[in-house]
Amino acid sequence: MTSCLLLLCALGLAAAVPVARALNRATWPERSPVLGLWVWQCLVATALLSCLTALVLGMAAGFRTVRDHLFGSAPSGVVAAYQLSSAPAWTMALTLLMAAGAAWTAAVLVGQLRAARRARGAARARLRERAPELPAGLPAGRGPLLVLEEEYPDAWWMPGSPSRLVVTTGALRRLTDRQLDAVLTHERGHARAGHDWLLQLSAALAGGFPKVPLFTHFCEQTHRLVELAADDTAARHCGHVTTALALIELNQHRGVLSCATSRRLLDDRVNRLLTPPPTLRPRQRTRIAIAAALAPLLPLLITFAPGIGALD
Repeated sequence: MTSCLLLLCALGLAAAVPVARALNRATWPERSPVLGLWVWQCLVATALLSCLTALVLGMAAGFRTVRDHLFGSAPSGVVAAYQLSSAPAWTMALTLLMAAGAAWTAAVLVGQLRAARRARGAARARLRERAPELPAGLPAGRGPLLVLEEEYPDAWWMPGSPSRLVVTTGALRRLTDRQLDAVLTHERGHARAGHDWLLQLSAALAGGFPKVPLFTHFCEQTHRLVELAADDTAARHCGHVTTALALIELNQHRGVLSCATSRRLLDDRVNRLLTPPPTLRPRQRTRIAIAAALAPLLPLLITFAPGIGALD
């Protein structure tokens, strides 16, 4: 059991620090942002599963009730293979530390979910106040598109039930039909891919564990890659140049860019649309996707290896 616990901790630590930093420095995700998002999610799942399985093994070693519940119906050879009763004392301290981390993670995720729900409710209330009133006798708009009276051009997707695609009158005046179509396709791309949940998850983990490179890089790269993925969706339907021009027109009133981070990201997005990078070859994408999908299985393999070996 001790060797399994150490291997799981080493795997989680490797995923959280060196592998996360290496993936953050990699440039290939810009060539395939959807695949990049998949790899980041698999890496986070690997780290979390490593901690969770290590926690379960540690609790089984330290608490007889947990041990009986988990191994009550297992053959005696399987129980003996894990050597739970002879675990060293330091495993209890490690288990308590991981239990505290698990409780903190759950609290952060629940808090983020509640905060996001409150924010969506407040945003919907503000939209109801700002939405133009229709003439008497006309029914209120119930479709997914909401036009908002606003001087500045903007468009965004508001998740929830029902979800709404909000466009300001400034955007309708400034953008051509093709550019407006590109903007709407971009926002629909966010909605179809469920990017709002991914952004909330990455922000929650980064906020709860700001010193862990995996979670901070996951948050940064998620915000970047979801925009690149939605840009690609719009470019496929409306053209790269049209999407780039729509992006510039939509942000001109911000100086093409207010804060340094948004300025750098917007500049990168426009340059990427005007000079698209070569995409990954299908064989490369397949290899990366399979390797990423197999990574979360490693903690499970380490955990079950002693029991499988005993059965053989």
